Amino acid sequence: MTKPYTLYTAPTPNGRKAAIFFEEAGLPYEMHFIDILAGDQHTPEFLKLNPNNKLPVLIDPDGPNGEEFVLWESGAILWYLAEKTGRFLPKEGADRHIVHQWLMFQMANLGPMAGQFGHFFFYAKEKHPYSIERYGNELNRQMGVMDRHLEGREWFAGDDFSIADMAIFPWVGLTLDNPELPRRPNMIAWSDRMKARPGVMKGMSIMTEDIRPEIVEGGHQGFGDEHRDQLFGDSQYARNE
Repeated sequence: MTKPYTLYTAPTPNGRKAAIFFEEAGLPYEMHFIDILAGDQHTPEFLKLNPNNKLPVLIDPDGPNGEEFVLWESGAILWYLAEKTGRFLPKEGADRHIVHQWLMFQMANLGPMAGQFGHFFFYAKEKHPYSIERYGNELNRQMGVMDRHLEGREWFAGDDFSIADMAIFPWVGLTLDNPELPRRPNMIAWSDRMKARPGVMKGMSIMTEDIRPEIVEGGHQGFGDEHRDQLFGDSQYARNE
């Protein structure tokens, strides 16, 4: 019997990416919830898996050379699983590199900009109008880049659904119908195609029972100094002193 993969994760955009892959590919996997607001990411046990104390972390019981393999960084996990299984990644040609391009775009641009906007808009103890405007404008610019790219295309890379789509969707797919945001018709059509895939939506629904009320998705109620401490305070930086 094939041993399942293990995924240390949480119901966050990055945390959902690998779950989408597993559900789409039909691979066996087990999940372990890491509560980042409670500081689970700072425990010695978790730091042995990822010294950068971030989610998700993958354990493949049958990694290279048949040995257990630990991997972190959500984009690297998607790339690894795609290469190992031969799924959701062209085997050769230009489209393979285009998948890589959009995966890197999400990791280097979309994720950081959306994360910084969310930080300053929702979680910062004091409002910083310049920061909110800076990251909001850049995020809006990137949404325009993606919308124009999707003109006449069904997926981000080539003719098929890929890990590029898996990486981008958790960050933007459920917010595109917000009437307060500029309308992006090509992104909305792409999002509808993503929502029609049962594996995508099952991966997006992981650990819904663990969504904390303090985060934006949970209503952003009660986020306070003890949570800031775990995410970007003394607890986060203590090991670097």
